[in-house]
Amino acid sequence: MKIYNTLNARKEELVPIREGKIGMYVCGPTVYNLIHIGNARPMIVFDTFRRYLEYKGFDVTYVSNFTDVDDKIIKRAIEEESTAREVAEKYIEECKKDMAALNIRPATVAPQATKEIEGMQEMIQTLIDRGYAYVKNGTVYYRTRKFKGYGKLSKKNLDDMQSGHRDIKVTGEEEKEDPADFVLWKPKKEGEPFWTSPWSDGRPGWHIECSVMAKRYLGDTIDIHAGGEDLIFPHHENEIAQSEAANDAPFAHYWMHNAFLNIDGSKMSKSAGNFFTVRDIIAKYDPQVLRFFMLSAHYRSPLNFSDTLMDSAKSGLDRIRNAASNLDYILANPGNRSESAAEGENPEFAVPFIEKFENAMDDDCNTADAIAAVFELVREINSTVTDQSSVAYVKAAKNALETLCSVLGIILEEEKEDLDSEVEALIEERQAARKAKNFQRADEIRSQLDQMGIVLEDTREGVKWHRK
Repeated sequence: MKIYNTLNARKEELVPIREGKIGMYVCGPTVYNLIHIGNARPMIVFDTFRRYLEYKGFDVTYVSNFTDVDDKIIKRAIEEESTAREVAEKYIEECKKDMAALNIRPATVAPQATKEIEGMQEMIQTLIDRGYAYVKNGTVYYRTRKFKGYGKLSKKNLDDMQSGHRDIKVTGEEEKEDPADFVLWKPKKEGEPFWTSPWSDGRPGWHIECSVMAKRYLGDTIDIHAGGEDLIFPHHENEIAQSEAANDAPFAHYWMHNAFLNIDGSKMSKSAGNFFTVRDIIAKYDPQVLRFFMLSAHYRSPLNFSDTLMDSAKSGLDRIRNAASNLDYILANPGNRSESAAEGENPEFAVPFIEKFENAMDDDCNTADAIAAVFELVREINSTVTDQSSVAYVKAAKNALETLCSVLGIILEEEKEDLDSEVEALIEERQAARKAKNFQRADEIRSQLDQMGIVLEDTREGVKWHRK
């Protein structure tokens, strides 16, 4: 299996630190609002990669954090006349709901920054003791130029870099020894949450949080660190500088970064009016359609979001689901068919498609080509599986399709909506009219339901419906 390593700018064979085990850290969201669809892309992509690693037999420890202390959280708390802790806890729970809707599996460990303050203070003190950090009026800065490898991930020249902290100014910033130095600890402002430290009552800088949580749950050196490409600099660059200076060990062997998500060809932003939360999208589409859409392109390729492309993703997912539904129907109505494969049927027929799927995923988690392999399997199923096929043949088809979709995190059963009593009664009446050969009344009911936004499909499995 090869993955593209941002650190070395090439695809490399994945060789774990410990045989059969993978430690993976993925930067999680800052919880001050509902997660947006840009947040969802790394969540879905790296959840899928984790699933594939486990499919290949690896024991994966998957760590993804919640940044629950931040200027944006404090700002939202002021707006909501709440506390930073209440805001963070609220949006952590909302994030978990959206992740569940998208079938993103919970992390092995999902640490919160505010619960790891002691470890952060210990690492900061180590950096001070080793001369990599210094204190100015309660603020602790990292001496960027002292770390000789600074810039090796982002391929930036230190002299061309700007300060690695966020845009919001912090107390004492003008006292930095070098403009490129970044904050490890900052003194509190009036009304802000704070923790007591040897340097000041304050809170940690953004970058130190992930260094400490990765170390605590995965060790000094981890197999894979992942996140969006917007985190390469300064966040991930600063994590490397902190961790390697404090731990005397390489921080991560492999760095994986997903590309940006654009909206109708433009960068997503609230000011442009094209900012969408996951909640916005799944109010209109099945959450599985959003997941399927996110996997339709290679994770390192920019992905453009639009209604047209989402509709295309829905059609593609429907094709796969319809094939699965037909298999279920055939298995539920076996008739007098043989349990074993009939002459000319090969229960191993799916093996070439599974191999194509694995080859795609082994090539830097190429979900786009993996989905293409699933479509090839679906075409084979649709052309060879009939109601005369043996039970063994149908079961082999179903098992192969379910296995590959499970790796992608795709749920094959479409979530059923609750019909209100009026619609339910109309569908039942239409069924009765058809049984009585009163086709005029059946057509009238279909038209009435259509006007209500309900589309009916008469299939051999029965009546299916969906909203327009």
